[in-house]
Amino acid sequence: MNEKQLRIQELKKEKDAVILAHYYVNDEVQEIADYVGDSYYLSEIATKIKEKVLVLCGVRFMGESAKILNPDKVVLMPDMQADCPMAHMADARKIEEIRRKYEDVAVVCYVNSTAELKVHSDVCVTSSNALKIVRALPNKNIFFIPDQHLGTYVASQVPEKNIIFNNGYCPVHARITVEEIREAKNAHPKAKILVHPECQASVTEMADYAGSTSGIIEYAAKDAASEFIIVTEKGVLYELQRQNPEKKFYLVNETQCCPDMKKINLDNIIRAMETGTPSIELEETFINQAHAPLKKMLELAK
Repeated sequence: MNEKQLRIQELKKEKDAVILAHYYVNDEVQEIADYVGDSYYLSEIATKIKEKVLVLCGVRFMGESAKILNPDKVVLMPDMQADCPMAHMADARKIEEIRRKYEDVAVVCYVNSTAELKVHSDVCVTSSNALKIVRALPNKNIFFIPDQHLGTYVASQVPEKNIIFNNGYCPVHARITVEEIREAKNAHPKAKILVHPECQASVTEMADYAGSTSGIIEYAAKDAASEFIIVTEKGVLYELQRQNPEKKFYLVNETQCCPDMKKINLDNIIRAMETGTPSIELEETFINQAHAPLKKMLELAK
């Protein structure tokens, strides 16, 4: 271990802290984390941790979700400026407008959203459980927020529901094009294409497998193929290569990078643990209102 890694281990013991990291953060952060996973895994594991301090290495909505599910714990964000643009791409007024227009409607909120949006929603989902949860809902009409592309993917897989779309999107996934996929496939003809459904439908349709980050990792580990084109944020390569050192993984371009996720580093993790700031602070009434859709997600996803 280097000096920074040793300091983090000391601080974990001193502060009774545990480090949770998303697959999209820097390799050095995933390496020192106690738990690494996608949004659903981090939400679920946060409810089972005994330590009193959670250091959330990801973007702000992940810290908010951890705090909502664990109001008595301290949730530290190494960089509070690490935010998800898509998390803000929906509007409470639009939600209420849809509720007035459709009698039988459920507002399904992708967990990649602000705490405020969760307050106005019926249930949260992640890319790993969205299909299961939408199918389980009794409602015919589903207002899917904030990501239009994940909503489109869900609609293609659950045709019996009427999915109402929002205009949100992930800038990293949405800018990946069909032409780039074709070029990558021409360069690596034996490689299978693994796509995150935050991509445009035209891209997702080209996939040998479409699914969540954890789903992509699981597919690559189990499949007999030895080469894969990875169509999601490049941070996932760390875990893919760690689990499958004998396999080859290719990106489609150099822009498969979330600049907000990459704001998390060992220095600001150490600073957050030493100072106890910045931390997620939410009012109790707000936590109570936002807790219900997250709790319902965890129940329906079992």
